[in-house]
Amino acid sequence: MPDLLVADLSRWQFALTAMYHFLFVPLTLGLSMILVIMEGAYVMTGKEVWKRTTKFWANLFGINFVLGVATGITMEFQFGTNWSYYSHYVGDVFGAPLAIEGLMAFFLEATLVGLMFFGWDKLSRPIHWLVTFLVAMASNFSALWILIANGWMQNPVGADFNPETMRMEITNFMEVIFNPVAQAKFVHTVSAGYVTASVFVLGISAWYVLQGRHLGLAKRSMTVAASFGLLSAFSVVVLGDESGYALTDNQKMKLAALEGMWHTEEAPAALTLISLPDQGAQKNHFEIQIPWVLGLIATRSLDGEVEGILPLVAIAEDRIENGLIAYDALQFITDDPANLAARETFETTKQDLGYALLLKRYVEDPRTADADTITKAAFDTVPNVLMAFFSFRIMAGIGILCIVIFSLAFFFISMKRKVPRWFLRVALFTIPLPWIAAELGWVLAEVGRQPWVIDGVLPTFLGVSSLSATQVIMTMVGFTLIYGTLAVIEISLMLRAIKAGPGGRILPEGVTSEGPTGGRPVQFDV
Repeated sequence: MPDLLVADLSRWQFALTAMYHFLFVPLTLGLSMILVIMEGAYVMTGKEVWKRTTKFWANLFGINFVLGVATGITMEFQFGTNWSYYSHYVGDVFGAPLAIEGLMAFFLEATLVGLMFFGWDKLSRPIHWLVTFLVAMASNFSALWILIANGWMQNPVGADFNPETMRMEITNFMEVIFNPVAQAKFVHTVSAGYVTASVFVLGISAWYVLQGRHLGLAKRSMTVAASFGLLSAFSVVVLGDESGYALTDNQKMKLAALEGMWHTEEAPAALTLISLPDQGAQKNHFEIQIPWVLGLIATRSLDGEVEGILPLVAIAEDRIENGLIAYDALQFITDDPANLAARETFETTKQDLGYALLLKRYVEDPRTADADTITKAAFDTVPNVLMAFFSFRIMAGIGILCIVIFSLAFFFISMKRKVPRWFLRVALFTIPLPWIAAELGWVLAEVGRQPWVIDGVLPTFLGVSSLSATQVIMTMVGFTLIYGTLAVIEISLMLRAIKAGPGGRILPEGVTSEGPTGGRPVQFDV
């Protein structure tokens, strides 16, 4: 029987390290592209103000990049330390994209980032811009391969279980690469990173304007952030819709859970705007719905059906029973590899083997499970509905708010040519919101996949290493202390760099470089 406490603690530890790492990823992705835009303006105009602007944001990118690399490497080590059976079972598939990410993207990024920082006086303007562009591309390619690996966990295509090795093995690597779930997650995640960086640049620049400091840098930075951020915010919504469409075919239970949809509705299904899901009672206590919207988003049609949680549980129960046939046949193959009848039976039922493994939570041998245990295991396929439901809505609400913020910024800067001080304050206090949305997006993706570490293939509780709860707790405490220290260092470095500005010198309290702007709107003539 698996140690469920170790499994839960290992999940908490991975969540801690992954969510901490993901604080740095969106800003790295977005700032790298903003640097390309700003340095491109310097290459085309030759104005030193664009060079100073690019170098200032590059310093913040560098601080963030270093912490992202350090926390990312630590996170990957856990596949061997805390999730060794997972690594054994699916390592042939999961390890390939991560290896390519290291060889193709990370090494390129790590090599060129030095040239980007120290090559300003050694490279021509176009060549240095090319280096910056390649750093940005490497950052995005790094995200691509990692999300291909994660997308395979959500939708395991291009691989098959080999009864000889008792492992999943690649059968079609192109299917792994072009997995529709992975591609949808990539473009959505990258766009969210662009929004995060744009809000960050907009907010810090607004603070400079409010302080009457570095106005040349601030105005140009706000102009770039408003334009790039508006396009990115619209992309997040459109590509998020594409991610929802991908769930319809590949992760129906996750879609039903994030919508709090217990029963299959008549097509086209309504979108639940707000509700209070009760997983124990298997119902929602109140609902405000928008007719037809969910059906249109999820199926792109008026007659497509979105299945509810309880009908999907009934399907899971059938798949568990079919998986028991595969499990039984696999035991015969293990005892007698030449048993052709068992192999034929296994080939026709192996797609449901993972569902039979859900029973190992309750019994040593799944074949001994009774009907009540099978039903209980079928209900285990329902993720935390309340968490998925509200994670999605808060994330989506922040996305819509970002569109409003960027639309106002674009209107004030590009059309009115002046920005009121109240909006500058709003922009400053908006800075944390994209990070909250990004973290909730990760929570939705990972919680919504439960109880699977590989959807439909391997239950999470079976993927852990043979560790004691004490060992996991000790390492978790260690990670918390180390990451807490790194957080203090990172925030201190970022705040110091922001206070110093492009000149690299922190001014005495109350002293500004260009004078206060008073209560009047700030003119934008860049």
